[in-house]
Amino acid sequence: MQLLARRGSGHADAAPHATHLGDFQLRPRVLLITALALVVGALSAVVAYALLQLIGLITNLVFYQRVATEMIAPSAAPHPWWLVLFAPVAGGLVIGLMARYGSEKIRGHGMPEAIEAILTGGSRVAPRVAVLKPVSSAISIGTGGPFGAEGPIIMTGGAVGSITAQLLALTADERKTLLVAGAASGMAATFNAPLAAILLAVELLLFEWRPRSFIPVAAAVVVGTICRGFLLGTGPVFDMPALSAPGPLADSLALVPGITGGLLAIAVTALVYKSEDAFARLPIHWMWWPALGGLIIGIGGLIEPRALGVGYDVIEQLLAGEATMSLIVGILVVKTTIWALSLGSGTSGGVLAPVFMIGAALGAAEGGLLPEVSPGFWAMCGLAAVVGGVMRSPLTGIVFTMELTHAWNGLVPMIVASVSAYAVSALLLKRSVLTEKIARRRVHLTREYTTDPLETFFVHEVMAEHPLVLHGDEPVRAVLPQVREANLYPVADRAGQLIGVTTHRALVSCHGGIVSDATTAARGVVHPDDTLREVVNVLATHDITRTVVVDRTDPTRVVGVVTLAHLLHARRQDLHEEHHRERVLTVRPEPPSAPKEPALAWITADH
Repeated sequence: MQLLARRGSGHADAAPHATHLGDFQLRPRVLLITALALVVGALSAVVAYALLQLIGLITNLVFYQRVATEMIAPSAAPHPWWLVLFAPVAGGLVIGLMARYGSEKIRGHGMPEAIEAILTGGSRVAPRVAVLKPVSSAISIGTGGPFGAEGPIIMTGGAVGSITAQLLALTADERKTLLVAGAASGMAATFNAPLAAILLAVELLLFEWRPRSFIPVAAAVVVGTICRGFLLGTGPVFDMPALSAPGPLADSLALVPGITGGLLAIAVTALVYKSEDAFARLPIHWMWWPALGGLIIGIGGLIEPRALGVGYDVIEQLLAGEATMSLIVGILVVKTTIWALSLGSGTSGGVLAPVFMIGAALGAAEGGLLPEVSPGFWAMCGLAAVVGGVMRSPLTGIVFTMELTHAWNGLVPMIVASVSAYAVSALLLKRSVLTEKIARRRVHLTREYTTDPLETFFVHEVMAEHPLVLHGDEPVRAVLPQVREANLYPVADRAGQLIGVTTHRALVSCHGGIVSDATTAARGVVHPDDTLREVVNVLATHDITRTVVVDRTDPTRVVGVVTLAHLLHARRQDLHEEHHRERVLTVRPEPPSAPKEPALAWITADH
């Protein structure tokens, strides 16, 4: 993310035109994309609802042999062992066939695929993915897969936004905005968590925080949340007993599930990709991998039936403080194992619901050793911690937990748990479960939010002042000894007014003529009060590596030349501020004969 950070208020006031907020220059476009995002938000909410209904339908058909769409756990009633074992295998086989003969893009848990579409695909999602992804995910979860619906909803909602954009004449950035609007509104409609959905969009999908994208995404999320109220109700997804104020001790002890949650996040991420590597070494086509993953799921279901399916009922039981120790251990061991191993098989399913369950189980297990606060409090801390550690999105982990439970009294310990888990994960693990998959496809991804150093310097601070200005009527033979290769030279008339630019090569090609014969129009001139970021935009737009700096009030008067090399000054300063250590304040004893003065002296290092 690039944040505007101008140095020197005088410059900003003197050059309001130089403030690089292109969103305001594109206000009609922002309003248009926002209007489209409202439609996308409503459509994505309906798609999210339809996906949940489809999951319920397949679950009922497979495990209860009835036609119904209510969300029900596969373990709500006992089943024959062969059904528990082979239903996930059959589901995996169908998914493998759909991926091979439909679209390989349906493989995986949805978020990396959405990120990759944004980074490398121009935010284009094929229409068939919009159909095949939710169907394959519903089959995977409905046949017992231990996955969540949120990843497929992100991909499907994103597909709705992308397809809408592809039907219109929009830019790639505008397609990205609508893709993310669809993904975030689908999330909001699923979990009734609008703020968490917006944060998820910013932390994971947008790669920027600018009005042109933030406003449409927020608008879509609001619409998706309103639609959810009509379709699924407005209450919290997980009801918790009233949470009393935790107090300073509980706030501090939230470090325990935070740190252990970060370590668990590292272990889970490693297990997912070890599994993926193991499947890649199998001497069979990847089409069969989801069926093998289904076999792992079936074996796990025989050991702990409640590990199957989305598991919202188990999460609610954990957060209510009603889970038995056998269930807690079963979720931590069986759910974690079958989820990570089967996800590595390339089947279709999401990560958030399993992460919710695993995190809540970790917190519930530690709650027996920690002071009692309120039922489900420590499970809530574990949930926030593992989301922050696995997703590497601490703000999303905090807000998600709050919005899922409406237990707002627990905000401070959730901050402690989620941020400490994020710290452990970030310090010990190079990439998250989401970005590792993208990195393996040789796509570099950074999620660090920082100031753009090109925004902190103006042209007049780095340009070459008083450049050699040639006169158009001078003989080329006379000026050639003064010029060097790889430089740009302004050309002016005898009145000193700029008429164009020339180079050493151009002059050599007109050796027998005058300078004006080797002169071309100056492309993309800049001004002393432009930022270096604006210079980069000009150079890129005109496909040049250097340009002339002219006075803004008199565009015919040359004041300097700026080149790509000058732009490195901003990067050098950024590196200097990051790595150079200096003592700005020091404590020194008073001179014996001096009057009594404060011991602290302000000393500015002179470098």
